[in-house]
Amino acid sequence: MNKITVGIFVGSLRRDSFSKKVAKYLRDLLAEQFDVSFVEISSLTIYNEDLDTEGMMPDEWRRFREEVKSLDAVLFVTPEYNRSMPEVLKKALDVASRPKNDNAWNGKPGAVVGVSPGNIGGFGAGQHLRQAASCLNIFMMQQPEAYIGGISASVNDDSVSSESLQSFLKHFADEFAKLVKDHLCSSGA
Repeated sequence: MNKITVGIFVGSLRRDSFSKKVAKYLRDLLAEQFDVSFVEISSLTIYNEDLDTEGMMPDEWRRFREEVKSLDAVLFVTPEYNRSMPEVLKKALDVASRPKNDNAWNGKPGAVVGVSPGNIGGFGAGQHLRQAASCLNIFMMQQPEAYIGGISASVNDDSVSSESLQSFLKHFADEFAKLVKDHLCSSGA
């Protein structure tokens, strides 16, 4: 049996972002059980249905849709921009959800982690992402919720440095792994 594939989508494009540090830490935890990879979303253009025809479709859309389809599960790690998810994540959700009868996200288990230097830990971004995910038929993990506030005190130059955050992320990763395995077993995948 092939290893279960998990794609990580990071909502921050900044090279040294807090979200990327948390995502890398989660990748390392999940890599013990799954084939985990980061999915490139920075070059996606805004969805325009006029371009969604043979001969007009950007190559990047085709590549991205196939990559999302090949995944067994998805994990979003994101900051919050203006009480919502960053544009780069919204573009990713839109591009892979089209055409509507071939939604690449359909039926995948998923989870979201909000990361912020502020106190509310990306709650707005997480809630908006969850709202979109429900429309796309992504089965999002309900508990534990992960809204990590005050992140700047919990990371160093390379990774997550706070022991309490490491412990929480380990618990989160374990619960996500259980959700993914349970979902895939029950769906016959």
